[in-house]
Amino acid sequence: MAVRLTSLTDLDALGFDDIIDARSPAEYAEDRVPGAMSLPVLDNDERARVGTIYVQQDPFTARKIGAALVARNAAAHIEGPLAGRDGGWKPLVYCWRGGQRSNSFASILSQIGWRADVLEGGYRTYRRLVVDMLHRDALPHRLMLIDGGTGSAKTRLLHHIGDSGGQVLDLEGHASHRGSLFGLVGGAQPSQKAFESGIAMTLARLDPSRPVFVEAESSKVGEVLVPPSLWKAMLAAPYVEISAPLTARARHSVATYPDIVDDPERLAATLDQLVCYHGREVIGGWKELAAAGDWTALAEALIGTHYDPRYKRIRREAEPEQVLNLDDLSDASLSATARDLVNTYG
Repeated sequence: MAVRLTSLTDLDALGFDDIIDARSPAEYAEDRVPGAMSLPVLDNDERARVGTIYVQQDPFTARKIGAALVARNAAAHIEGPLAGRDGGWKPLVYCWRGGQRSNSFASILSQIGWRADVLEGGYRTYRRLVVDMLHRDALPHRLMLIDGGTGSAKTRLLHHIGDSGGQVLDLEGHASHRGSLFGLVGGAQPSQKAFESGIAMTLARLDPSRPVFVEAESSKVGEVLVPPSLWKAMLAAPYVEISAPLTARARHSVATYPDIVDDPERLAATLDQLVCYHGREVIGGWKELAAAGDWTALAEALIGTHYDPRYKRIRREAEPEQVLNLDDLSDASLSATARDLVNTYG
């Protein structure tokens, strides 16, 4: 019997040893059930080939060819990644909509003696739950935003809040982006669907009766959009604001962006994108600071000339619950601030 998923919180209580995504690598790369391993029974080209035959020739031929491919790929998985699984292994298999790919693979695994089952409705069921939470329903969670200018260590403060027992949603972590023009972390951001999956599963595991601390982002983090239900809740949420000296913020920014400091070509290309705001003479001066290795001065110039004026233009109408005046942004200072926030707001 197929396993029915009615809530995202059910995922942690299903009791399976592994979740297997039997879809193609391209489908898996776009998004998947969190924690699922990719064991495609049809690769990208095979899936396209079978689909074309199904539409342009006839379904029987497509199913026959598809079955042969599934059996061949299943054999490779059994002899490869699954070779070490013992007789008591219990996997949950899913495909796009709980159809032939997952059922065929689960049937083969069951014939071996493994306790395999399939997810009813496949990935579409899971995705529908994510959409319901983040696009259709009002979030039940109580948010508390952490606000402040560029370089005020908001993300580090969030991590200290988590270490102090507070509930945290790290949007920049889920987006693989630090929220600025220089902010990409690694080679690429996740897809919009994968970004939403990370958010949804984090929220599903948090207690709605306790506050959730979130960094005050714009509606886009890099190229991904904050989903509408979360964005609406963020706009209505109270906030605390970090205030710190410019030099402390600049030093924090330099420490936060080592990949930029170590990549002169990327830095120069990013600074060139600011010419339309500040002119070539100003950008040329910033490039000279970079060439001299005066990273703190460059960060101070960027914060004071580019980021702070724009931050002030989009400030909120509501007053903050607190203004946290920090003399420095050391871990000791942020840890003490985090403990105070958790004690004050829960």
